[in-house]
Amino acid sequence: MTRQVTRTVGFQPPAVGEEEIAAVAETLRSGWLTTGPRAAELEERMRDFLEAEHVLAVASGTAALHLSLLALGVGPGDEVITTPITWPATANVIVHSGATPVFADVREGDLNIDPERVAELVTAQTKAILPVDLHGQPADYEPLQELGLPIIEDAAHAAESRYRGRKVGSFADATCFSLYATKNIAAGEGGLISTNRTDVAEAVQDLRLMRRRGASLYDVVVPGYKANLPDVLAAIALVQLDKVDRHRLIRERQFSLYDDAVAALDGIDPLARDPRDLHALHLYAVRIAPEAGASRDEYMAGLKEAGISTSVHFLPVHELTWYRGRFRADCPVAERAGRELLSLPLSPAHADDDIAYVAEALAALHQRFTS
Repeated sequence: MTRQVTRTVGFQPPAVGEEEIAAVAETLRSGWLTTGPRAAELEERMRDFLEAEHVLAVASGTAALHLSLLALGVGPGDEVITTPITWPATANVIVHSGATPVFADVREGDLNIDPERVAELVTAQTKAILPVDLHGQPADYEPLQELGLPIIEDAAHAAESRYRGRKVGSFADATCFSLYATKNIAAGEGGLISTNRTDVAEAVQDLRLMRRRGASLYDVVVPGYKANLPDVLAAIALVQLDKVDRHRLIRERQFSLYDDAVAALDGIDPLARDPRDLHALHLYAVRIAPEAGASRDEYMAGLKEAGISTSVHFLPVHELTWYRGRFRADCPVAERAGRELLSLPLSPAHADDDIAYVAEALAALHQRFTS
């Protein structure tokens, strides 16, 4: 018998309000539909927020990664070491640059890339390392920096994070952020690149959009891309930046509610968070181990019956159809995690009662599966 759904909880509904609507309307009335003063203001404010020398706004987080690779000279014949536990775009852009993705396994606790595995995979062809700050937990950068290779940081989940006291965005050769609809600073679409390297910033400027000479003349110094951020989206991001501290307080409460709930459920465990770092609290993911009495997919199905939307962050990239067998990958930790990961609803748009409802439904499923 199908259980009657008494309420629904979306996975990550956007936390937007009248302020964002007003900002878009004001921008439309200004006459700027494409890149203009709002995008420039976003870059300026994000330089302060990220404690970086340069910030460049682009069309998406994927574009940020792609242009950063090209700005650092990655191309055919090169290898880039990255993690398999990420959205496929992280690996896709390496392929788009003409280079070869090399997948290093992840650490058991936080599922971020394992620096020891990275060191084992470095070859004469290794051009860069592309770690991911999974769910908002920064990867471990000190041992990666000791390898002496350029680091392009996928910080799509980590706009608020700090690593050992340093703001994510302030120390890698290039750090890439996403402004996608579900992100902590959301514009619907968009991305940012932060860097302290003037050469990287100048290269990205040429790659993202044709640069003009004077009032009307233009020139092409490199065959770049149409990857600029329009002012309408920048206006939304600016309002979201104003709300970032308020939204963080809500997510802190939601994390605490989930932590208390899963602590009582054997076989269901959240990923590790390093107390030395500031976690961005972007996603609340648990691992469903065999002791939980059922598979991850069975828990997903049970929560869906209760009207609760969940997701998986992430399936190992090297196991996806196009990547499978094409590139080297010895990643048993990632492969096991890919069968166990489950992301629970989390958004400042949710009320605490929504999170409590998810926690109660999860506990009820656990009781059913383990009894």
